[in-house]
Amino acid sequence: MSPSKKRGRLVGKVALVTGASRGVGKGIAQELASEGAVVYGTGRTSKEGEAPLPGSLPGTIAEIEAAGDIAIAASCDHRDDDAVEQVFERIEREQGRLDILVNNAFLLPEDIEPRQPFWESPISYWDDMIDVGTRSAFVASRFAAQRMVPRGAGLIVNISSFGARYFHLHIAYGVGKQGLDRVTKDAGRQLAPHGVAMVSLWPYYVKTERLLLAPIGRVDDVEGAESPRFGGRAVVALATDDQVMRYNAMAVSSHQLAVDYGFTDIDGSMPGAPPDPSGG
Repeated sequence: MSPSKKRGRLVGKVALVTGASRGVGKGIAQELASEGAVVYGTGRTSKEGEAPLPGSLPGTIAEIEAAGDIAIAASCDHRDDDAVEQVFERIEREQGRLDILVNNAFLLPEDIEPRQPFWESPISYWDDMIDVGTRSAFVASRFAAQRMVPRGAGLIVNISSFGARYFHLHIAYGVGKQGLDRVTKDAGRQLAPHGVAMVSLWPYYVKTERLLLAPIGRVDDVEGAESPRFGGRAVVALATDDQVMRYNAMAVSSHQLAVDYGFTDIDGSMPGAPPDPSGG
């Protein structure tokens, strides 16, 4: 399939967004596609109602196509390295390039209880949040770098969180996000001489399907929550910045990028800001 859209700042670019069935990943895929990129999205939910939360990969693709944009489903379990590699091989075969990778795939246990001591929680929580999160981002970045480095260009964005510094949900969550930021720091330094940038993005509270359904996490309870597309606008801003290397190997919030680049949320508002990733 070849790009056919003629408008937008990312016409001619190819992007892969992992975990695009719902939430932040869906919003990022929508924003990238709205700017003309050909967007591949991975996910495991093949139809609505299959998962506990609303949303599915086909649903995301359908919404993007209904807006006149280009999106392609690539069903994938990010615990399966071979399956992940096949997605990259498919993109290379069909598009001949990969310009943007957004590592958003994350497995948050549905029954997680934030107030539960770690010694009372299942050991599997660690595997879930580290394997489909930190490790899966490393694996996807490896396959992306093998294609971006020879071309001397590319952007990899890792969706992190202020949980990298402050307790949020579970110990494994924080360890995973801090580890992801360290991947960004070290991998970004190795990629820089080859023209490839890697950035960690910290959203604030996001109006995801999970947040909207949570009894104690309704949007009204979280002042300044951002829409899933706000993070997408942050990724677009990075992807269209010819000076993006100034953010390479760094963690930066979506709010900070909105201030730096001058964009707002889809309703024209400026969402709240998480703690400054730089520690300031």
